[in-house]
Parts: sequence; structure tokens; C-alpha cells
Amino acid sequence: MCICERIMTLKIILSTVFLERNHILYRLKTFAPHIRMDLIFIASSVILTLTFPVHCGKILVFPHEGSHWVNMKVMIQELHSRGHQITVIRALDGWFISETSPHYVSLTVPFLLGGDDEFYSSFVSRQLQIRRQQQSAWTRFKLDMELKEKFSEMHRKICEMVIYIIEKDPKLLEQIKQANFDLMLTDPANGGGVVLAHYLNLPLVFNVRWTVHGEAHFAIAPSPLSYVPFPLSQLTDNMTFLQRTYNVLFYTIRLFLYKCIVGPHYSALCDRYFGPDLHYFELFQAADIWLMRVDFVFEFPRPTMPNVIYVGGFQCKPAKELPRDLEDFVQSSGEHGVIMMSLGTLVGQLPLDIADEIAAAFAQLPQKVIWRYTGEPPSTLGNNTLLVKWLPQNDLLGHVKTKVFVSHGGTNGIFEAIYHGVPIVGLPLVFDQDDNLSKMRHRGVAKVVDIATIDRHIFKDALQEVLTEPSYRKNMQKLSSLHRDAPLNPLDSAIFWIEFVMRHRGAAHLRSDSYKMSWYSYHSVDVVVFLVSIVSLTVYIVFKVIRCLCCRLCAKRKRAKQD
Repeated sequence: MCICERIMTLKIILSTVFLERNHILYRLKTFAPHIRMDLIFIASSVILTLTFPVHCGKILVFPHEGSHWVNMKVMIQELHSRGHQITVIRALDGWFISETSPHYVSLTVPFLLGGDDEFYSSFVSRQLQIRRQQQSAWTRFKLDMELKEKFSEMHRKICEMVIYIIEKDPKLLEQIKQANFDLMLTDPANGGGVVLAHYLNLPLVFNVRWTVHGEAHFAIAPSPLSYVPFPLSQLTDNMTFLQRTYNVLFYTIRLFLYKCIVGPHYSALCDRYFGPDLHYFELFQAADIWLMRVDFVFEFPRPTMPNVIYVGGFQCKPAKELPRDLEDFVQSSGEHGVIMMSLGTLVGQLPLDIADEIAAAFAQLPQKVIWRYTGEPPSTLGNNTLLVKWLPQNDLLGHVKTKVFVSHGGTNGIFEAIYHGVPIVGLPLVFDQDDNLSKMRHRGVAKVVDIATIDRHIFKDALQEVLTEPSYRKNMQKLSSLHRDAPLNPLDSAIFWIEFVMRHRGAAHLRSDSYKMSWYSYHSVDVVVFLVSIVSLTVYIVFKVIRCLCCRLCAKRKRAKQD
């Protein structure tokens, strides 16, 4: 019995004691002779739970760099706190994943992936410049293709890193094999962990929002494009004919690009170790459990599968006390409260003219402002605004005085805003941020502003609308209530299913084998062709019979007239 199982059992026992407290107090008063038996039963249950033999799991983690690591690290810390042994595979030049940690042992592969945040920060700045200057579609296309080439290079190097582990570092491979891991935990935005798990014959659990082919649902679950909007399309589940047409075209083009960018690298890797009969994407679809960083208070309803477990917002938690200097600043806001602004890790410094406009809008408000910002301070900075290089985002969002969250629309920040019930003013920049904020606007909890055309008046009006219109906060608090109202919090659910896979060496009974079917079998094209053929043949035969009978009848009548 693993330590996490004991913790869950303790929770059940303590919950039972809490729920039955009135019954126990009643027995204390009226049935004193039986008190001892109640106490002995409870004490024995707790002692047995604490002293039962423990077998904690060994988990191999192949993470993805960047902001994806932020989520994976939360899960690793929780697994470690429950007694599991975590080993993380990282490249020599990892820029988010530390080599040393109290929560895991790292296996550093002496291989350079070449990933860094400088390119992505530069990409964000150039994308913003193109939008502000309204440059040509050709310029946007060239920048987009540059990003695609960067992704292609990244996946090529990931494949080379897997080859290095398997072929060029036998000691490292033997160390991995000798560890006898219970499962592989990976992010399928990085295909290296998927291939390595199959090579090592390990059960596979995904911590997932995106795969190498895009949003994860489209890899495993039925996704009718008539009412399931493809991510990044900024559509809803209620589409007009033209929107459905756009959705189909957008899906087809994006899927084609994904296959062209990553397909050749992973196809070659699979051919190298598993032969040409195994398509690389079948390895993804064969995963035991998909821990989907999704919640339907955020996403639109859609079909799903039994091995998809929804853990959206698992990184969210109750707010802790703020550092003394921040708490003093927040309390100084009085009845007006605080506005918090953070544009994520990729945006260190906005163009100074945009920063000046934003700061000028803040300066005209009675609220205090805490702004995560680096670089030269804006010249229009007001006395009510505090610039910080880092802020405890979750704890600030959970503070009773926080009124509005100014965000770029990153998934983590949106879930934290939902968890704490704080409405949003959105300044989307790149990637899925426009789509995320479009969903929030549809829910009535966000006001979205185009950062390319922003000025102090537009930004101030957006802030005042969210501050003064009660529906924004009311709607967000409703989403918060729906998100929190669950039998288990998302992190506990994620840990349970990871341990479930370890206990049973997989979860094949939850996995559909539909991915092994050909496309025409999956969509029953062959059945439709067969039935149409049968009907057509039947109609043809009936037609021929009737024609033959009619011909004979006519011939008889003709002969009768002649006679």
C-alpha cells in the first residue's frame, strides 16, 4: 500500500469521524460503556493505516521545456510528497528544468537541444511589431514559417536525443533499465518520452493539453467539426454555416502543417526501432491515461473517452499569506482594492510607448496596481502602481482585495483566475492566448483589448467596465463555484490515476483500440459502400425483374391482338 493510498484512507477515516461527531458525542453522554469500543476502532484504523507495508512507485519523467514544465513540476512535487521516487530526464542545456532538486533525481543527457527563451521572446516582440504596424500578410507568413522551422528543428533534436540515449550512451540506458520504473510520465507536446516509453515497455501517462499534432482531444476522441471548434480558431460550439466551413478548412490546414513539421522526424525514429508497420502517432494514441489540463467551465462541451481524466487547474491552491511588503501595499488600497497585471514569462518588457499608455491608464484609477514588469520604468508611472520583477500570482489572485487580473491569456493564469473568481482584462499576444480569452469573453468574465492598438483611454475604459459592471465578477464567481464543486480536487485526481496505472501496470480496459482501425473503417465508409451496393443491386434486380415481366406481359397482349 503506497503512502498516497494511506493518505486517502486517512482522509476517509477523518471525514467519517467529522461527519459522525454528533453521533459520537451522543454516545459519550448516553452510552458510556460503549465509548471505549468506538475509540479503539478509530485508533486501530489509523494505526493500521500508518503502519501497513509501503510500496512506493518509481516514475520516469520525460518533460517538455518552457511553461509546460511549470505544470509538470507541480505534479512531480505532489508525487514526491506522497513517497514516490521521481527521475527526470533532461538535456544538458535545459533552460527551465533544474539539474538539482529536492523533489526528483535528474538524468542529464549530455546532449544539446538548443532550446532557449530568447527566440520565443524575440518572436513575441516581432509578432507584436507586425500587428502594430499592420504589415503585410506575407511578412506574417514568413514569421510563422520561421516559427514552424524552429519547431521542426526542436523535434528533430528531441528525436536525436532519444537515439543518443538508446544507442550512444549504453551506461545511461542500462541505468534506466536497472531502475525498474513503474511508468513513464510525459508531456506529449514532446514525442521523445512516448517513443522511449514504448522502447522500455513502460505504461504511459500523459500530462497533456497539446500533442505534437495540436490539441490532445483531436488525437484520441471523436471530434465532430460541426460543433467542436478547432483550437486557435476563436469559434464557439454554436457555429454558422460559414464558421463550420472555416472550422473544417482551418483544421485540415493545421493538421497538414503539423504532420509536415513533426511527422518525418518521428516516423524515421519509429522506423528505426519498431519497423515500418507501426505509425508513430499510434504510440501516442496507445497511452494508458490522458491527464487533460482542461475543465469544461473553460472549454466547450465535446465528446471524450474513458481514459481521459480532466485535471484542469490542478496547479491552483488556496492563497497563502503575502510577503509583508506586498501585504502592506495591498492593504493601503482601502475600499478600492488592487489590480494585478502579469503578461507571463515570455514578455519581459513591453515596447516603452505601450508601457507608457498602460501606466497612464493605471495612474488615473483609484485602485492600487501591482505590475510584473522588467526593464525601464514607464515615464507615466503613477504613485498607485508598484512594479515588481516577480509576484506570487496565485496568492495575489486569492487575496480578498484583488479586483481585476490583467493577463495575456495563458492557460495557467486563466485557471488561477477562475479558481479565485477574479475577472480578467485580456491582452493576448501569441499562440493560444487569443483563443483562451475568446472563450472567457464568451463566458462573460473577460474584456479583451487589442494590445496592438491600445492607448490609455481604451485601456482605462476596459478596466472601468470590468471594475464597475457586476456581471463580470458574478459570472467568474459562478465559474469558480462550478470548478471547485468536485468530489476530488484535480491534483488528487491526477495522482490517483497515476497510482492506478502503477498498481495495475496500465489501464488497457479504458483504452479504445479505434486508433488501430483504418480511416475508412473508423468512419464506416466501407459499411456505407457495402450497404449502398446491396441496395443498388437490389433495386437493379427488382428493376430488371419488373422490366422483364412488363416485356412478357406486353408480348402476350401483342400476340393476343394478333390472334
